[in-house]
Amino acid sequence: MDRRTFFSVTGASAAAAGLPAAAAPRQKAMTRGVRAGLPPLKARLGHQMNGKLTESNCKWASRYGLEAICASPDIKDPERLYPTVEELHQMLDLADRHKLKVEIIDSPLLQSTYIDREKHAAIMLGQSPERDHEIEAIQTTIKNCAAAGIRALKYNLSILGVPRNADVVPGRGDTVYGKWNLKEGLAENRPLTRAGRVNESEYWERIEYFLARAVPVANEYKVRIACHPEDPGMPREGFQGIQNPLCHIDGLQKFVAMHESPYHGLNFCQGTISEDLYHPNDELPNVIRWFGTRKKIFNVHFRNIRGGRDDFVAELFPDEGDVDFVKMLKVYREVGYEDLLMPDHAPRVPGDEQAGTRENFAFEFGYIRGLIQAEQHI
Repeated sequence: MDRRTFFSVTGASAAAAGLPAAAAPRQKAMTRGVRAGLPPLKARLGHQMNGKLTESNCKWASRYGLEAICASPDIKDPERLYPTVEELHQMLDLADRHKLKVEIIDSPLLQSTYIDREKHAAIMLGQSPERDHEIEAIQTTIKNCAAAGIRALKYNLSILGVPRNADVVPGRGDTVYGKWNLKEGLAENRPLTRAGRVNESEYWERIEYFLARAVPVANEYKVRIACHPEDPGMPREGFQGIQNPLCHIDGLQKFVAMHESPYHGLNFCQGTISEDLYHPNDELPNVIRWFGTRKKIFNVHFRNIRGGRDDFVAELFPDEGDVDFVKMLKVYREVGYEDLLMPDHAPRVPGDEQAGTRENFAFEFGYIRGLIQAEQHI
């Protein structure tokens, strides 16, 4: 963001004129936004907590004033594929003690795991009757979320996980950034997974089989199921023998139209969607509009990239990518998005992974919170 844009967004130009931006009443600020043709921004700051909640990571999260989080339930029995209502309440109680609200949880199944490392992979392998047992566990998770008052469940429909190149890109200070260059990935000549070759029609069949059994339960219990798009975009002819339709915008459009429901939509990872586009800063606004006006965006991973489809640096700070966050925030405001904006894939610090990544997330919390507050006062 250049200096002129920053001053425009933060209201610093008003301060330069002797009128502190903070002095204007909030209602007047909202009225200005409405007069400009935009509704008030309702998006809120959130975070995806990796792993189960603990006293330590709850203290860390509450330190930065997060308004809500995505968390993973602690399932005590490793053979059980769903959380009980009691386990969900224990998670909620722990979060509540630290003034955190759990609005969305990670599904215990259907995560972004490379399928050769996934113990329970029958849904994506298309193996019956095992996949019926796994889908039943997801149905139970949805029911138990409703009983505990949790409004959304996040999941993936992934076989390849999250492919990245082996080498990393030096970042700011002592950080490193992940990257994906398709030519380099193809040159690595990665072997087929245990899924073998899966063409697009077969992939759609597995998606249809799952949705036909999950969406009716989501409808009945009024719990939103939010699918994370596949990261990164891949060629239509496939990669490692897999033709995945959920790493193309038209595939995602078809996906949300299947078993149409207000409870069936996306965990809209802005970084992943950007990786599906050749010119993300130009193309992304209309993609947000397409899904946002149809109310198919249930959660946003507010992540930036440098580059575009087939060649990008992925895990960098939000203020240094090619996607203009101010521009995108205005589009989320335009479509009336009112759920969470979560930072994602913070830069890593080699040798200091946990502490370094936590520190980098803290920067991203402040950056996103500042953008939200500034946009609310324009």
